[in-house]
Amino acid sequence: MNPHKSELKSHIKSLIQSGENQQLDFKFEISDSRKIAKTLVAFSNTDGGTLLIGVKDNGNIAGVHSDEEFFMVQAAAGMYCKPEILFESKRWVVDGKTVLEVIIPKGANYPYFAQTEPNKWLAYIRVKDENILATTVHLKVWKNKTHDTGILLEYSEKVKKLMEYLEFNPSISISKFCRTAFLPKSAAENILADLIYFGLIEVVYEGSRFIYSLKNKNSV
Repeated sequence: MNPHKSELKSHIKSLIQSGENQQLDFKFEISDSRKIAKTLVAFSNTDGGTLLIGVKDNGNIAGVHSDEEFFMVQAAAGMYCKPEILFESKRWVVDGKTVLEVIIPKGANYPYFAQTEPNKWLAYIRVKDENILATTVHLKVWKNKTHDTGILLEYSEKVKKLMEYLEFNPSISISKFCRTAFLPKSAAENILADLIYFGLIEVVYEGSRFIYSLKNKNSV
């Protein structure tokens, strides 16, 4: 936790110049460990990421003034994330102000959940610069990946109809899939999760919802 020399500040400045994105988030300060837990699990459930504390949303460096932010992150990772998230941290002195860099690797034991309320644990993923609540389909894909012996894909009539639909349409929502295939939501989720697991379709966040399209068909 010793401050790095200011001549190394170009690392932080280059990060800030890139702006917030799927693997980078700015925090002016941390006042709630539970809120920061959402960011930690979102990074862990997606591609990992870096959290810069002491930086405003507009990229201006405000700096941190004590070790409180580090201990808040530590509490978030250990108390409000399940399983516990291991992170690295570095202190940088930039223009006389201290920035705390928190590096969160992509998780190896996903899904990771954040405690948002007492006895309430939710999984999040990182989409661009947002932490988005994971769907049941995400949870089922993660569950598929933990099977020691893998899973089998049944090329049923429902699967065939879905794949044919996506050949001629850019995407489908889960509600439309349920309607067109006359499936209950849980069964539709199972099919979508299996097809994602096998790399045949992908999930895309568009607007305020998740939709599904053929893998590599769109460059969304």
